[in-house]
This record gives sequence, structure tokens and C-alpha cells, in this order.
Amino acid sequence: MKNTFFVALMGLCLIGGANAANMTIYYSPTCPHCHHVKDFTNNNFIYEYPTITVTLVDATLPENRTMFMDTLKACDFSSGGVPVIKIGDKCFQGFLETMADEMRAAIEVDLSDMEKKNALDVKNAIAADGDAYRDEHPTPVASVVEYTAQTADVDTEKKTSASDNKFASWTLAILAFVILVFSVAMSHRKSKK
Repeated sequence: MKNTFFVALMGLCLIGGANAANMTIYYSPTCPHCHHVKDFTNNNFIYEYPTITVTLVDATLPENRTMFMDTLKACDFSSGGVPVIKIGDKCFQGFLETMADEMRAAIEVDLSDMEKKNALDVKNAIAADGDAYRDEHPTPVASVVEYTAQTADVDTEKKTSASDNKFASWTLAILAFVILVFSVAMSHRKSKK
């Protein structure tokens, strides 16, 4: 009975793990600070947070202008300067490495303590010898995508898929609960005999 309870409890813990907050970087191809934040993200954040999705949006393209202006308005920024970085509900304009820990806090808002510890361990390993760490881990799990009009269609599909995943998670949680109740009932029944 204890083993069944433990397995069911572990299953419930694994279901519905939190993701890192998504990050959107609005940039200009000629902006040095934009290249700096993109490089920093590619060399640090995507290794530290394997569940993060980073979307790059070229703010100079006419088809992205409305989206960029909407973000400036939502972030209450009066300047149209780039980079503008949106992480979850937090907004940042410009980039200096001194902002990295504040950005990490925004990324980690929904992460478990274990995920935060893992991210800190990776951060420290990269700080000690980033090249060696990246050589040992050449393919980060996190995704970095360039936003295009086609990406918007894919995002809609992802949202549908995410809601399907939430449904699947709830279904699995209910199934694990039913198995747990059944196991307890069977164990109780055997103990009466």
C-alpha cells in the first residue's frame, strides 16, 4: 500500500510542472544593445531555463510595428527605443547585464524551488566556465524563435495545444487519484480478510 501511495503521489507531483515565463525580445538589427541581450539570452537564459520560449521580434519590420506599439503601451513606455524585453507581465527597456537577476526573477515567477535551484546551478557553472559548460551541453532544450506572420498562426496552434495539455494533465491527475483510491480500497479490503 505504501508503495502504491508513493507512486501515485509522485505521479501527481510530476503532472503539470510549471514552465518558465515566456520572453519576447523586440529588437532592431542595427542595435548593439539588442545584440547584447540576444547573445546573453542564447548563452545563459536558454541553458538556465530549459522550459523557456524566447520570441525575437524585429521591431523595424512594418508587419511587426503594431505588435511593438501595443507592447510599448502595455509596458507604459513612452520611448520607442529597443531592446524591449517582455517576460511574463514584466517589461524591461534597454539591456545591461546588471539587469539579468531582475530578469531571472521574472522568468522564475512560476517555477518550483527545485527548478530555481537547477537554474542557479547552471548559472554558477556558466559563470565559472561558460565555454566549457556550453561545450558539454551543446543543444539547449529551450526554444528561440523569430517572430513572423506565420509564427502568429503557429502560436494559435500552440495555445490550442497548451489547453489540450492542461486537459490531459487534469485527466492524468484524476486518473492517478482514482488509482490511489482504488489501491487504498483494495488494501483495506485485504486487511479485513
